[in-house]
Amino acid sequence: MEQAAHLKRVLAFIQEQGWEYTYSEEDGCGSIDFDYRGVPYHIWEFEDGERGVETNLRSGGRQEELLGDYETELLELMKDWH
Repeated sequence: MEQAAHLKRVLAFIQEQGWEYTYSEEDGCGSIDFDYRGVPYHIWEFEDGERGVETNLRSGGRQEELLGDYETELLELMKDWH
């Protein structure tokens, strides 16, 4: 399965941690769903004039959009969990 270019580093980190996840892709945008310590998290990539993601990584119950270098920001959020 081909992975969206901007989520390869995020997927590699999740795999490195040994977390179970599901990945899907539509129209060149990736979607990752996984659980960490019993909390479901998601990362949904989109392109609407600007590429970004919608995610609940910062606050499990609230979604936010990240734009720009969102992959680096996602990785920093997940690395802070340890």
